[in-house]
Amino acid sequence: MNILFACSELYPLIKTGGLADVAYNLPAALRRQGHDIRIVLPSYSGLAEAHHKWLDYSAEVMGYPVGLLQAHLKGTDIPVYLVDCPQLFDRPGGPYGEYADQPWTDNAQRFGLFCRVSEKIALNQVGLAWHPDTVHCNDWHTGLLPLLLASHNKRPQCLFTIHNLAYQGLFDRIDFEALDLPATVDGKVLWDYQALEYYGMMSFMKAGIVFADAVNTVSVGYAKEVLSKEFGCGLEGLLRSLGEGFSGITNGIDTQLWDPSNDPMIQTIYGSHSLHRKVFNKLALLAEFQLLGHQDRLLLGIVSRLTEQKGIDLLIEALPLIMQLPVDLVVLGNGDKVLEKALLEVEKQYPMRISVKPAYDERAAHLVIAGADALLIPSRYEPCGLTQMYAQRYGTIPVAHGVGGLADTIIDIAPFSENIADSTGVLFWDFTPDALIDALQRLHFVYDNLLLWRDLQRSGMGEDFSWDISATGYSNLYQSLISQKY
Repeated sequence: MNILFACSELYPLIKTGGLADVAYNLPAALRRQGHDIRIVLPSYSGLAEAHHKWLDYSAEVMGYPVGLLQAHLKGTDIPVYLVDCPQLFDRPGGPYGEYADQPWTDNAQRFGLFCRVSEKIALNQVGLAWHPDTVHCNDWHTGLLPLLLASHNKRPQCLFTIHNLAYQGLFDRIDFEALDLPATVDGKVLWDYQALEYYGMMSFMKAGIVFADAVNTVSVGYAKEVLSKEFGCGLEGLLRSLGEGFSGITNGIDTQLWDPSNDPMIQTIYGSHSLHRKVFNKLALLAEFQLLGHQDRLLLGIVSRLTEQKGIDLLIEALPLIMQLPVDLVVLGNGDKVLEKALLEVEKQYPMRISVKPAYDERAAHLVIAGADALLIPSRYEPCGLTQMYAQRYGTIPVAHGVGGLADTIIDIAPFSENIADSTGVLFWDFTPDALIDALQRLHFVYDNLLLWRDLQRSGMGEDFSWDISATGYSNLYQSLISQKY
């Protein structure tokens, strides 16, 4: 099967979040299954200089000169087509703005152009002599691509994946008009609540949902949640109207990169039959975060963006109660400056109990995952989440709010029971400090019994979170779309 995978981030070229990891690992897994998959990505600042193979394509698109470069996905033979438009993409900062909280004012033009060039690749109009059977679009940045493809009679089938419904790509009416889209597509007037219009704005996300042949999101649990008003971000009615055309496929993780038995970024490697060696990572973590002298106490870790979505405000509210328990806490991550400052203030109140590093470092993230006894994930909502799967693979017990992909990938322990069974972590269901404290008390009950603790660790380490399972789900979904076409 020929698959074109359109995305705005791709590890290791450009990354702000989990989308980049998905865009690396899912195509690699699909390639291992024999599919001819190719990726299209904007050529952000520095990428053109690093990848010099220019393709024989140049054109003017939306008034801008555009070219195409070809790279390859790291460690694979998968082609990566880079859409080169220096006026729109060769800029300092991140892919969406110079700073994370300041998006570029012309993002509608930027990603509108990206979608138009991706449309040409999908229709075999750039000289590649290659025609995909399916186009896989990811998040709002690719939302116009299903719309553009829907205007053609002979076209590939189109899947649109929602990675986070809260980020919809909303723009003003003037931005919509500047894109010079057709007035109607597939019988739908575009500036209408049944198409792109969303409370007086244009929504790229809504365009993808309306015009794709199928829509999915990144976990079964999140697919159910977004059908509700609480999590649907105003699009729950539209998503419900899709019926069986909307589904969830849970993400996987890179089991080679995240492997405690072969991880060069941790202090000491170990496995499910050598869990006694894990303590050396705990000692290294305590030393790095300058929390010395409490190696027997339960050590909680957090590796997260510091945002309200990740529940950091709940954590801050609960910390005075958490500190009444015999636990310590290390926090690694950056994000909202207000939350960063609040965490650093709490750190001052509990010296030698809490240590915060308001930054992100891949090596330190691996050490926290390996060295902590438990990983705290208090997300308000979580489309899928990856750290809970990393934690289980490392014998580090996840303690998480029971939402989205967290509830899908963690099997909750019975309260204050010695029957671990197949449990892999602790879930709390109410988004309150009391519920979080109750979860930590349940965790500590098991921590106090080494035999039970080892059973819980090994149960999590035995879970299969590989991308091959997810790739099979996507392969079946692609095939069903192609079958519908004929």
